[in-house]
Amino acid sequence: MDRVLEPEVMDSFAEAVAYDAMDHGAVNRAFVADLCDFGGPDSLPGRVLDIGTGTGRIPIELCLQLAGCTVLGIDLSSSMIELGRQNIVTAGLPDRVELALADAKQLPYDEGQFDVTISNSIVHHVPDPRVVLAEAVRVTAADGILFFRDLLRPPDDAAVRRLVRTYAAAEDEGQQRLFEDSLRASLTLLEIRDIVAMLGYDPAGVQTTSDRHWTWAARKLADRRKRANK
Repeated sequence: MDRVLEPEVMDSFAEAVAYDAMDHGAVNRAFVADLCDFGGPDSLPGRVLDIGTGTGRIPIELCLQLAGCTVLGIDLSSSMIELGRQNIVTAGLPDRVELALADAKQLPYDEGQFDVTISNSIVHHVPDPRVVLAEAVRVTAADGILFFRDLLRPPDDAAVRRLVRTYAAAEDEGQQRLFEDSLRASLTLLEIRDIVAMLGYDPAGVQTTSDRHWTWAARKLADRRKRANK
């Protein structure tokens, strides 16, 4: 099944509210737990960048599970950022989580500025994901953690419908459509591995981690900074 791009930005407040109302709790908790398992207890306290933070749910979950880190979450949607800031205040975390409007394809941050760079489900929104991954590599410190997760594109329409029934049956029609569109816009395992390899990283670092997700976990190596920016 060919990739079908969806809008890069969900910028209406109604879309942000609909997205935030979907039940991502278990997925977000698993993301943070897997990140902690990969990084180890001594690696994660520090400055974390969350690319495509949406409404800030993963930074909140990360701070709840892990003491000592601060998180900067960025998104291209002003509505997502607005709602996310409300969520952060409600969670009592304004001193540890900051949200900013920024483009993941052209991050306004210096090289090596972050100890950990994470992203959950931004790749399928971007026409050329290699640009986003290269920027993530650039702003991550040497030996820092890169941890990306996103949906896997199913092989056919029947598989799309099956995943929607399995994981979005309790959602309304609009939310089910959001999930279906995201599945169709996602990459295959081979496609994301090819991108990681082009950046100079081991493609085996990308693994299928559920029936609908891939995960890339790696350490930033100093000698790969130039490769990421070629």
